[in-house]
Amino acid sequence: MSARMLPVPDGLDGMRVDAGLAKLLGLSRTAVAELAAAGDVLLDGRPAGKSDRLSAGGLLEVTLPEPGGEQRVEPVAVEGMRILHSDDDIVVLSKPVGVAVHPSPGWTGPTVVGGLAAAGVRVSTSGAAERQGVVHRLDAGTTGVMVVAKSEHAYTVLKRAFKERTVDKGYHAVVQGHPDPMRGTIDAPIDRHPRHDYKFAVVATGRPSVTHYEVVEAFRAASLAQIKLETGRTHQIRVHFSAMRHPCVGDLTYGADPVLARKLGLTRQWLHAHTLGFAHPADGRWVEFSADYPDDLAHALELLRAE
Repeated sequence: MSARMLPVPDGLDGMRVDAGLAKLLGLSRTAVAELAAAGDVLLDGRPAGKSDRLSAGGLLEVTLPEPGGEQRVEPVAVEGMRILHSDDDIVVLSKPVGVAVHPSPGWTGPTVVGGLAAAGVRVSTSGAAERQGVVHRLDAGTTGVMVVAKSEHAYTVLKRAFKERTVDKGYHAVVQGHPDPMRGTIDAPIDRHPRHDYKFAVVATGRPSVTHYEVVEAFRAASLAQIKLETGRTHQIRVHFSAMRHPCVGDLTYGADPVLARKLGLTRQWLHAHTLGFAHPADGRWVEFSADYPDDLAHALELLRAE
């Protein structure tokens, strides 16, 4: 077993223990409820029940089981996951919110690889057993377009393409305020947050991270930005815009305004992997795919435009 100590951020003030801790750790609410029932969740030194309320500045102590062995892929259909393209080498899909790309310790929710297995899609056998065919990832809380390799050749070619940064990754994000300049590049290294290991931060000794952006629409309190990633660090867009004091709307973990999030009906960051372009592994021709905004992000955008 391993213990983790987590301060309760302001954005989770008043939230239930199961919901808040699930957000902090990337676990399902069911998994957190099981930890609480076993007495493995303490809030300010006292055992916390799943329905207890969090207070900003409080201290959570969570005892987690050590990661087990190989994670199994369970073929479970994923509601809302759409296949945009499929051929002998690749399958391109639109990932819904709340879905991890592959199984991992502590995650009991749906996964992309499980959804593909349930749909009868055979993927490459390259890679670890729980993430065969996976050549890149999206956070569970981020929606949008992604590609999975179906052939061994495609796996090798696409892994190299992502590593060598020849893939065109286009995101849309609604960020708070109005970035100045309206078009620019954020070049700032990223690593684990020095105090809160559940998130990341701009750190001088971090890994090089480069984000290109352009504001394409401005609203009274926010801006819609088109983003191209040169690197692909965990939480890169969220961290970079938070460091600019323009966090993604709804991203309470990285300092977003909870009042604005509630007004727009958002329970996660307004961030969407909109386009993905790459050289097709079969013949090298350039292909590009796009995924429409999911309902929650589209609705929030409508509300901003109506102001």
